[in-house]
Amino acid sequence: MSENKIKNVGIIGSGTMGSGIAEITASKGYIVELIDISTDVVNSGFAAIEKNIKRQEAKKRITPEECSDILSRINPSDDYKNLSKCSLVIEAVSESVEIKKAVFGKIESNTSKDTIIASNTSTLPVTELAMNTSRPDKVVGIHFFNPAQIMKLVEIISTQLTSGETLDTAQEFAVSLGKDPVVTRDKAGFIVNRILLPMINEAVFVLDEKMASAEDIDKAMKLGTNQPIGPLALADLIGLDVTLDVLSVLYDEFGDPKFRPATLLKEMVRAGYLGRKTGKGFFEYGKKGE
Repeated sequence: MSENKIKNVGIIGSGTMGSGIAEITASKGYIVELIDISTDVVNSGFAAIEKNIKRQEAKKRITPEECSDILSRINPSDDYKNLSKCSLVIEAVSESVEIKKAVFGKIESNTSKDTIIASNTSTLPVTELAMNTSRPDKVVGIHFFNPAQIMKLVEIISTQLTSGETLDTAQEFAVSLGKDPVVTRDKAGFIVNRILLPMINEAVFVLDEKMASAEDIDKAMKLGTNQPIGPLALADLIGLDVTLDVLSVLYDEFGDPKFRPATLLKEMVRAGYLGRKTGKGFFEYGKKGE
């Protein structure tokens, strides 16, 4: 199978990541079955896509006809039976192994044995999800970065059971979306989060030790390492709860103290200071995290 044989793509989950993946996939000509737990939830996700696409039209980045065509290729629903024609299904649900396993079971029950099942997980081992199916050779990780419509990188995660054909198809699909994929073995955190999260965590330790202010920590890393955003501001953007979850998975998986989440990070999550999405994290933001 190669990417030009894929016409219909299923996407499970219509949150930030799922809707972003659906938008870029539909914009490249694929028919998208966007599935979520209820019609209200999936319609909310579709409304976010529609708003973004129409914003692009207003800025004259796309024509009214292109706007209409993109939206017409996305079918929001809560019915997994709509996946029957999909050659590729990508789950983009909560970072919970049990939730993902349940979703994988529903995908498998409503697709052909040749359908590739992919996970957009940013951290969790894909092998465990693959072993919960009867077609582990057809399971692969396709990890997009937020915002999925813009970020060029896609991590393709290959398990020991992923077939060469499945891996090739996943890479070809990513390229067809205008992405630049990298291939990684199935180790928790993969490439980016395995390297990035310890850096963010260390910045929190430095702040907790009162070595410097949050502003100066981020300034030092931006000017000293030429990063476009400091580690604490990046944690706010990712979400401190998500940051803590990823570090916890890395710590549990490897048992290495370098992944031990900083106490200050835990305290802030308990207090509900989650970053941009709540208006306050290591920095303060407007109502909408602006």
